[in-house]
Amino acid sequence: MKTLFNGQIVEKDEVTISFEDRGYHFGDGLYEAVRIYSGKMFMFSEHFDRLERGAEKIHLGLPFTKSELGKMLEDLIEATEVQNGLVYFQISRGIVSPRQHLIPEKGSVTPVYLGYTLPFERPVVLQETGQQATVIPDMRWLHCDIKSLSLMGNLLSLDEAVKKDYDDALLERDGVFTEASASNAWFVIDGVIYTHPDGNLILPGITKQHLLQLAKENNLIVIEEAVKVSQLADIDECFVTNSIYEIVPIVSIDGQAIGDGKPGPLTQQLLALYIASTID
Repeated sequence: MKTLFNGQIVEKDEVTISFEDRGYHFGDGLYEAVRIYSGKMFMFSEHFDRLERGAEKIHLGLPFTKSELGKMLEDLIEATEVQNGLVYFQISRGIVSPRQHLIPEKGSVTPVYLGYTLPFERPVVLQETGQQATVIPDMRWLHCDIKSLSLMGNLLSLDEAVKKDYDDALLERDGVFTEASASNAWFVIDGVIYTHPDGNLILPGITKQHLLQLAKENNLIVIEEAVKVSQLADIDECFVTNSIYEIVPIVSIDGQAIGDGKPGPLTQQLLALYIASTID
């Protein structure tokens, strides 16, 4: 398996990461997962911009430019011959010895980064049938806008949902829905599409950004406003979005059917628009 490691494409077995790496000790780093369609990255520029913003927030100097990283990932995709799937990329602050909590001065430590590809086809069945979700308190930290390597809060919410026999968790903080365990959440009420505004409580999703633009271009009404959990009975449609699964309908929440318990018309329209936008 070909892997990008610190600027070189090597075999997976050649990748060695020190136990003193701050990514191992603290989850001190960032990641991105970029969708691949027909051998090309989709919205790489937007993913890099988010990576760059995250790096600035955690005081991490990136050891490459947008064009340099883009070229490395393109070479990796070519080497692995992936036509449809994803390219995963992560970067940690690097090795600091001995272990210490203090963040080292920016530029004083050499970051460690790697990337790999994964073949993956569009999850058609999932998109056609939808998922069942449960509402779980959002117990994560207050920097959810940073795509951090540390995902324990997200993992625990999904684990709790699955143990309750649901497919995903819709997270609730202060009485409103924030997002899902690994996706942005959307709701349709009386023909209006709602999604939580960007800020420190949610990840500024790349798919969310693209979908907002598609909705605007097609004269769909979207309001970036949090939906209250108490409005559950008023929700006509619900779906979640991320770069990997695109758009996935939520057909029930805590056992209560959303609409008629099937993917709604606006959800299906947005999915069709999104799929069309991924085709050259």
